[in-house]
Amino acid sequence: MQDLLIVVDMQNDFITGALGTAEAVRIVPRAAEIIQEFQGKVFFTRDTHGEDYLDTQEGRKLPVPHCIRGTEGWQICPELAPFCKEAPIDKGTFGASDLGKLLEELDRECPVRSITFIGLCTDICVISNALLAKAFLGEAEIVVDASACAGVTPESHKTALAAMKMCQIQVTGEE
Repeated sequence: MQDLLIVVDMQNDFITGALGTAEAVRIVPRAAEIIQEFQGKVFFTRDTHGEDYLDTQEGRKLPVPHCIRGTEGWQICPELAPFCKEAPIDKGTFGASDLGKLLEELDRECPVRSITFIGLCTDICVISNALLAKAFLGEAEIVVDASACAGVTPESHKTALAAMKMCQIQVTGEE
């Protein structure tokens, strides 16, 4: 059996850049601690948009260019980049369809016991990918460590955690 850790979108634009928040900055040391202590495989996702971002559905609904491929804001934050041993899973939408395929492949090689999620934003990409993992590997324990997650707002972070609990996702690390 194997355990996986998915680090969701810990990119400069979500921490100190275009969509950064004080809460996001605060979780970086905790995320580093969790990654260092994790006894299993670690994967990173990376929100990835093109120069045409404002012409996309997301761009029209959130007209703040961010995580444009190749920019500094698109990069994994410097504090966590050294832990990213494999190329991040680039994703153009909230949920990473390639993550689902990877999870199935890993489960075929050696059954996945648990998948832990940390990162940003709890209420958009963390919840989307946790539910995606639940859909692809329904018998694996899906865990979200709230101590290393931050939402768009503290209120939406709490709402997302409550929603995930209702979907049988284990939430740990709550204050």
